[in-house]
Amino acid sequence: MEQQKLPNSTLILVFGILSIPLCCLYGIVSVTLGIIAIVLANKAAKIYKQNPDGYTGYQNVKVGKILAIIGIILGVLYMIFAVWAISYFGFEALQDEDLMREKMQELMGA
Repeated sequence: MEQQKLPNSTLILVFGILSIPLCCLYGIVSVTLGIIAIVLANKAAKIYKQNPDGYTGYQNVKVGKILAIIGIILGVLYMIFAVWAISYFGFEALQDEDLMREKMQELMGA
């Protein structure tokens, strides 16, 4: 019996990889890609466990799932930071460089 490539194994790996650097987009893209990668990885793992000898690419699924979890964690941390920055400094200060400088000096106690 010829081995087939596990469905979506490369896509899971790509989404897992992309979820890490894209956490800088307020975390939303990272969390979205990470969740999609985990859902696809769970489906692929079920297929693989039914017939382990019939499929290749399970390593991509495992690595992609781990990277997706890391991407989700980084995305959530970035979202928490963004919410904190907006609530602490205000949205106006984040857009105005001089006002942000004043807020940072207040924060540093200078």
